[in-house]
Amino acid sequence: MTLPTQPSAAVIGSGFGGLAAAIRLQAKGYQTTIFEKLDQPGGRASVFYDKGFTYDAGPTIITAPFLIDELFELAGQRTEDHVRIVPCHPFYRIIFYDGQTFDYTGSEADMVEQVRKFSPEDAARYPALVAKTKEIFDRAFIDLADQPFSSIGDMLRVAPDLIRLRSHESVHTLVARYIKHPLLRQVFSFHPLLVGGNPFASSSIYSMIQFLERKWGVHFAMGGTGALVRALVRLFEGMGGTLRLNSPVAEIEVEGGAVAGLRLGNGERFPTKLVVSNGDVSRVYQDLVPERYRKTWTNRRLNSMRYSMSLFLIYFGTDRTYPELAHHSIILTKRYKELIADIFNRKVLAEDFSLYLHAPTRTDPSLAPPGCECFYVLSPVPHLEAPIDWSKVKDRYADAILESLEAQCPGLRKHLVSRLVFTPEDFESRYHSHLGSAFQFEPVLTQSAWFRPHNVSEDLPGLYLCGAGTHPGAGLPGVLSSAKVLERVVPCPDGVIRPAPSLVRAA
Repeated sequence: MTLPTQPSAAVIGSGFGGLAAAIRLQAKGYQTTIFEKLDQPGGRASVFYDKGFTYDAGPTIITAPFLIDELFELAGQRTEDHVRIVPCHPFYRIIFYDGQTFDYTGSEADMVEQVRKFSPEDAARYPALVAKTKEIFDRAFIDLADQPFSSIGDMLRVAPDLIRLRSHESVHTLVARYIKHPLLRQVFSFHPLLVGGNPFASSSIYSMIQFLERKWGVHFAMGGTGALVRALVRLFEGMGGTLRLNSPVAEIEVEGGAVAGLRLGNGERFPTKLVVSNGDVSRVYQDLVPERYRKTWTNRRLNSMRYSMSLFLIYFGTDRTYPELAHHSIILTKRYKELIADIFNRKVLAEDFSLYLHAPTRTDPSLAPPGCECFYVLSPVPHLEAPIDWSKVKDRYADAILESLEAQCPGLRKHLVSRLVFTPEDFESRYHSHLGSAFQFEPVLTQSAWFRPHNVSEDLPGLYLCGAGTHPGAGLPGVLSSAKVLERVVPCPDGVIRPAPSLVRAA
């Protein structure tokens, strides 16, 4: 007896969005192949190794872990049988320029006490801010994060809610209505930076990140984020899917005005009528889809979009440990609004910087040799529209960052045994990121939901998009939700759109 051949599907990129999309396609009944440019899976969540240290290249914070649980349950399995995900406490330690600290957690009682240290008046107002972020979260994430915005009608249906929630205001403006102390305003408005946004320009809708973290916590995968990538790859391959590494895509081929397959960088052709791209949306449209087929996402329109900032990262290891550190620290300079304006508006490399310091060996010592500590420090910087020659300034800038970290890590530079530097130019070359942007499109209201490139390509039937550049946006919950959106728009092999149910309750 000859079994019917499964129809094929191709996924470009093996980042979290691509892996999630491929798992969902495989569960739908497609024979799915992932094409990954790099020599390892994960995309921006790949891993660097140096002198016995394991460095997660990109995402380090796991929120909304139920979205991961759903993927394993599609194959009748459990996340905990494949990877151990543990909570972080505190979520972050915020360190101000004057040495004061704020431990950010998911406990309202603890948070009120943290706020009270700075302002008793703000402690009384803080619960009202929580209530407002919950209201926004309930509508923007629970109701809409996995819903497609493929038509203007989809946008018009939610417009009254966007008006009621004052989504035209910025996150900082919303926070400032409730919180008066300037340092506390930083604490409760920095979250858009986690998805590439300017707190003074990003829609107040993105304040939902505060409540999302409160509801499900901030977590870490033992073995690093790369361990979660490897677990998802094993799940996908166990379902019958195929992952091809070192396989950059050169073109999405078109016949009769619709997707016909992929042409790889080595000239090989892969026929398929269904392609999901998890790549940088601007680069996918401009480099992989011939311009004659693009009436909506033209080069002119893509080049006129506002792109997120980039990042400057140092991965480093020491021959001693720093047990006083938190797993996640956010170290803020004295300037807040002006530094952000330097990054997003003036596009200059400032002499000062605010930093995110990741110390995963506080939770998982196995990521470094015995008695050693593993780090990654991140500084938001302008993308490549800025006239910065990173080949000339990167060493000086890295040295200045490491010197500043000696306030938290005494004698740091004397104890360095491993150091890798990653600049906006590396984002462009390694990840094929337009302008070296770290998060694709800046999350302002006019580039959100229907205003972003759609999950269903308007220009090319058979092409679908997931990942940070499409709805709902960047961040691990965003890219995993973008794959979930595809459940509602990609037909099953029999041609019927039959979304899989959410297997884990979101609320």
